[in-house]
Amino acid sequence: MQLNPYGEYAVLLAASLADDWPADREGILERIYAGGMTGVFEAAPDDHARTRDVIDEWLRVVDAPTPDARAELLNAQMATAAAYPRLTNHDGEGWHLHYRGADQGLPQVIRAVITVGTALHLVTRGMHRLGRCAAGEAGGPACDRVVVDVTRNGRQRFCSVRCANRAAVRRHRARLPE
Repeated sequence: MQLNPYGEYAVLLAASLADDWPADREGILERIYAGGMTGVFEAAPDDHARTRDVIDEWLRVVDAPTPDARAELLNAQMATAAAYPRLTNHDGEGWHLHYRGADQGLPQVIRAVITVGTALHLVTRGMHRLGRCAAGEAGGPACDRVVVDVTRNGRQRFCSVRCANRAAVRRHRARLPE
C-alpha cells in the first residue's frame, strides 16, 4: 500500500520547475506528464504566469531559515490550495487519491500537489531535507539550484555530483601547502 503518493514526486517536480522554468504552458504540461501526473486542464491565458507565481512562492519554503519558518510558510500555502483529498478512478487506472478538485485549473492543481507533496516529504523524511545547493558554502561559485534530499542517510547537500566534486576539489586544494 502506498501512503505517500505525492511526496517525493511532487517535491522533485517543484524543484525541476524552479531550476529549469519552461518557456510556456505546454512546457509545464510536458514536465508534469513526464513525471506521471495525469489530467486534462482547461487552458487559461494566465496559466504560465500563475504557475510561475506558485513556484516562486514554493521557493520561499525552500529558502526558509528554520523548520518553524518553513512549516509556517508551507501551512499558509496549503491553506490557499483550496483542494481536498478525493478518490478517483479516471482512465481506468484503478482507485487512487488526488489532492485536488476535478475542475481546478493548472496553477491550482500544481499548488495543491506540490504543497501537500512537500509537506509529506518534510514530515516523513525530515524538515532539513529541502534547501539550496551548498556549492557556494564550499568557497566556490554559488549554485542556487534546489536540493531535494531523497538519500537514505539524509545528508545530501549538493544538487549534483558535479557541484559536490567541485566542492571536494576546492576543499582538497585549500588543504595543500602553497
